[in-house]
Order: sequence, then C-alpha cells, then structure tokens
Amino acid sequence: MRWKFWRAEEAREPPAPAAAALPTKQAPASIAVPAGAMGDLDLRQVWNALMRKKAWIIVPTAIVAALSFAAVNTMTPRYKSEARILIDGGENVFLRPNAERAEERGELDAEAITSQVQIILSRDLALQIIRKNKLGDRPEFDSVKQGRVSPLRAMLAQLGIVRDPLKLSPEERVLEAYYDRLTAYAVEKSRVIAIEFQSSDPELAARVANSIAEGYLAMQQAARQNQARSAGQWLEGEIEDLRKKVTDAEARVENFRSRANLFVGNNNTTLSNQQMAELNTQLSNARAQKADAESKARLIRGMLQSGRPIEASEVLNSEMVRRLSEQRATLQGLLAEQSATLLGNHPRIRELRAQISELDRQLRDEAARVSRSLENDARIAGARAESMSASLDQLKKQATSTNAQDVQLRALEREARAQRELLESYLARFREATTRENLDTTPSGARIISHAIVSNVPAFPKKLPIVLIATLATLMLSAGSIVTAELLKMTAPRSDAGARLPAAAAAATAPPPGREEPPEFSAPISELERVAAELRALGAGARKITVIGVEPSAGTSLTALALARLLVRDASVVLVDLSMVSATIKAVMADPSVPGLSDLVQGTASFGELIGKDRMSRVQIVGAGTGRVDTGMLQSPRLAMTVDALMRVYDHVILDAGSLDDIPEQLVAPNAHAVLIATELDTRMREVVRNELLGAGFRGVTMLDGPVDPSMLGQPGGRAAA
Repeated sequence: MRWKFWRAEEAREPPAPAAAALPTKQAPASIAVPAGAMGDLDLRQVWNALMRKKAWIIVPTAIVAALSFAAVNTMTPRYKSEARILIDGGENVFLRPNAERAEERGELDAEAITSQVQIILSRDLALQIIRKNKLGDRPEFDSVKQGRVSPLRAMLAQLGIVRDPLKLSPEERVLEAYYDRLTAYAVEKSRVIAIEFQSSDPELAARVANSIAEGYLAMQQAARQNQARSAGQWLEGEIEDLRKKVTDAEARVENFRSRANLFVGNNNTTLSNQQMAELNTQLSNARAQKADAESKARLIRGMLQSGRPIEASEVLNSEMVRRLSEQRATLQGLLAEQSATLLGNHPRIRELRAQISELDRQLRDEAARVSRSLENDARIAGARAESMSASLDQLKKQATSTNAQDVQLRALEREARAQRELLESYLARFREATTRENLDTTPSGARIISHAIVSNVPAFPKKLPIVLIATLATLMLSAGSIVTAELLKMTAPRSDAGARLPAAAAAATAPPPGREEPPEFSAPISELERVAAELRALGAGARKITVIGVEPSAGTSLTALALARLLVRDASVVLVDLSMVSATIKAVMADPSVPGLSDLVQGTASFGELIGKDRMSRVQIVGAGTGRVDTGMLQSPRLAMTVDALMRVYDHVILDAGSLDDIPEQLVAPNAHAVLIATELDTRMREVVRNELLGAGFRGVTMLDGPVDPSMLGQPGGRAAA
C-alpha cells in the first residue's frame, strides 16, 4: 500500500535538479564495517614496533636475569628434612578395655587427622622443641640477639608491613623463625602426617624434625596418662557413692520382703509360687493314677465278664495267682497222663477235672479281687486330686492378693541389681584406669614410620626456577608494555577516518554521474544522538520505534542501525529488517546465514532461531532471512506476533520500514514512535506528514533532515554507538 502523505508529496512542486533523490542502490556489505576507520588490529604493525624497540626488551631482561642470578647465589641455603607419622588410632588388644575388645575400631575421619596436625603445630610443643634443641642460641632463629637484623626487614617494619623484631620478645622471635621453617600437613587419602623442617644446618633440620615427631608421641602418651589419672580420680569418688546406694537398695529389698512375707525359696522364686508348682505337680500325678487304676480295673472286669483268660499284668503278678496257676498246670499234666490209660468217666479223670475247675474258679475270684483293689486305688487317687485342687485354688487366691506387693518387690530388686551392675562396671574401669596410669609406656595411637635424615641438597633457593621466572616475567612485562602502547595508538580516535573508506563503499554511496547529493540530506551524528536521547527519555513510549523514509532510497537501514547502536549503550535493542531488500543489515550481521523473517513466514525456522548479532555492537538483529523474499509475506500474522514477542523481551524494538511500500500499518504503527527521514520536505509538508502518521496510529513522530552518512558509522561516534 502507499500512505496518504505520499499523495500529498506528489502535489508539491518538483524539486530542483540539484536536489535529486538518493539512488535506490543500497550500500554494500563493506560500508558497514569500514576497515581502518575502527582501528582494527594490525599484527604486522605490532611486530614492527617490537623489532624497533627490542633494546627496551633485551636490556631489562638481561639486567633482571643477572640480578636474580646474583641474588640466589648470595642467599643462605636451607636444607629440608622430613619425618612421617602414621595415625592408626589402634592399641594392643590386650591393653583395651574389656568392653572394647569385641568392638571394631572406627576409621579416623579427615577432621581427626587435621586436628592431629594442629597438635603438631601447637605452641606448647614448639616451646619444648626450642628448649630441647637450644634454637634460641642460634643466630638463624634470633638475628636480633646476634645484632644481625636485615636492612630490608627493618625498612618494612618501619613502614608497618611486618612486625618490628626489636619490639618482640626473644621467645616470640624464635617462635616466628621456628614456624617459618616448619611445615606439617596430612598426606592426601591417608592417615599419614608429614613433618618438614628447614634450616641452614642440614643436621639441625633432621634433628628438629625427629624431635617434633618424638615430642608429639610423648605428648600423646602424657595426654592419655592424664586422661587415665583423671578418670581414676573421678571413678573413685563415684564408686564410694555407688557402694552406699547398693547397700541401701538391697536393704530396702530385704525389709520389704520381710514385711510382705515374700520369702524366696529355691531357684530365686517365692515360697507361694513353689508351693503352687508342687501342688500342681502332685495334682497331675493323682489324676494320672486315678485314670490308670480305673482303666486297669475296667480291663480286668471286661475279661471276667467275657470269660476270656485273665492276662492282665496286675493279676499275673499276684502271688496267689502264680501258685494257683502252678497247681492247675500240675493237674493238667496228671489229667493228660491219666487220660492216656483211663476213660473219660473214670473216677480219677473226673476227680482231676473237678480239681482243675476249682482252680479256675479261684483264679477268677483272685482276678475279681485285684479289680476291686484297683477300683479302690482309683477312688483314693480321685479323693487326693480333689483335695489338692482345693488347696491349689486357695494358693492361687492367696497369690492374687500378693501380686501388688510382688510387683513392688521386683521393682526394688531391679533397682538394686542396676546399682550393683553399675558398681561392678565402675570397679572394672577403675582397675583398668589405675593400671594404665601406672604403666611406664602408654600406647599413643600413632607411630613414626619414617625418621628424618640429613639432606645434602638445598631446598631453598631453587636457583634455576627463580632465575627463569624472573627473566620470563621481565621479558613478558617489557614486551607487553610495548604491545599495549602500540594497541592504544592503533585504537586512538582518528580525524581522517572518513577519508579512509574503501573505494567500494564510496562508489556504492556516491550519486549518479552528473548529479550531486545535497549535503543537507545527511543527518549529522549529533542530530541522531539528540534523537536517541529523546527516545530514551520517552521510556516505554519508545519501546517500538519505526524508521520511515520519504523516498525508497532514503537510507533507513543505515539510520536504523546507527540509532540502534546509540540506544544499545544502556538498553537491550533488537533491529528488525522489514524492508526485506537492504544489503546493509545482512552485511553487519556476524553470521549472515542466520534465518530471518522470510524463513519464519515460510515455516522453515522457529522464533528462537531468528536472532542474529551485530558484528560491532551488542545490537541483536532479525534480518530478512535466507528464504525467498515476497512482499506478500508482510501480511502474515506471524510477523505481528513476532514483533509483539520481541517487545516483551527487549527495551527497544527498531523496525526498518523503508518507504512503507506494501507494509501494513497494523504491523508498524500501533504503540510505535516514528522516526521519519524527511528528505526535501518543507515545513508545511512535514506538518502534513506528521498528522498523517499520528492519524495512522503512531504515538509520536520525530523528523530527521536526512539519512546517516555511511562514513559516520566508522568514525569515533560510530564506535561509541557500538
């Protein structure tokens, strides 16, 4: 579409030939980043500067190398010796308390090992080692005593950087020198502590390192003996109190048992409980006897009634039954013998049979008597069971009445037993503590695994590393200062930067032959900075900025880019290329292949892939894209949604609308501030155009006399905008 103010422009008088319109050809990619105008890094120039000033590098480096070499050779060498201690935390199993012999010893944690290191570095141990090795008599540890304070230290003390050795006590001076030469640390991933000591005397270094290790072990042994002594003293007082408590508790138990008549019999049970147990046993036996006698009597009675032979053991074991059985057997033998010669009706045979029948009758009578005897035993056992059951019930009632008293008695017994057990454990610990206190050597839980030996190689100074470090540091500082100075020269502002534009940029922006571009058509950078300041002051009213040109060749892309670089100083800015035909926007992008609006409309790219970057500033750019550009795609609702989304993220969204050909007003006008490049418009036409834009929905309108000169982007002002 064409805006209504274009028709108003056509009604005005034609411009003079000298005021011809700008060419429609846009500036090529090279004008966006003019070489040399921005002070680009020239490595060849930096190398030439280093070669010219190599004397300023070589001479200081050689001097420092010589001085460092002389210094390390004049320093007093120090020799280092190392001793190592293993913290195992264990003891001989025979020396442990009984309660700990069956327990597994816990692993020492890192904090415990670190605590042992601090014990090695303690002041008390340091004073012992100093006195033992007479370190205070050596000038190495007390230079003031020998009148040998170094001038450097004296000067630093005057400045307050270090403590004045003259104001320190001899003990403090020796301790300071001692700790300066001592290093103790825990070896990583182990329970080993390394003790390093340095001295100008190698034998002294080894002797002091071994003395520290031995002193640490002696301190640990003394600490354990003191602990045992303190524990014994405390246990002794507690044992006396516990003895009184045990006596009182046991006396209360006996008194209560006497009052409640809760005497104890065998197996530590009360008499009533024992009686109930015995009665219960007798009752069970009586009932068993009754049942046994009744069953045996019933069996014998059944045999008598059925006429079967009596084969019960109670009958057969009777003396009478045995004699009768023997007589019957004898008669049976005679009957068999006589039957062989006599007939069955013979008197002798009949007599023998009569005698046998009489014996059978006597046997049955004896069996009946045994059965009656068993029945009598059953009745007696039943009576005894009933009597015992009554007695047991009476004891149960009696035990029920004494349960409360029995509970109280058990409570008193538990208290007395607890006091007794505590007393016995305290007595055992007291004996162990007394034994450990009296031992000449108590296990310390640590041992020396490596004694320090005399070293013949100095640990300080490391001559070669010191000389190399000093030499390389001087070399780097000298060369760095020269390179920094050269870089500052290369990046300094240049007044002739505009004259250094490449020929391609000059040709692209030059007017056609026979025509001259009016100088008033180019907006000075100061005017654009004024516009940027006005837009900043508007705040949310200038969140959306539309750059419009009166003519198709008005240079909206360069103006929008320069304005974006000015606003990005203190805000987040995104530049959207709606003109779709500008090569300038693509030329300044760090990656011209980034997808753009055409790719979004065609559906080949998402919103998150659209954002590109300006090579010379923090400005974010949404370009035309890599897809086919069609003016009809400007009608896509995706563009409006994209602009709305950008306004939620960025402080300023600058739209390069060109001359607004075929761009819908609902895309660029709502909630936007227009920046119009009013080339060749007089005052009357500017007012007409302003009213048309405000009527189209713009919040405000700012006029520019002309587009930004491409050379301005490479001048200091342009760099500042970037």
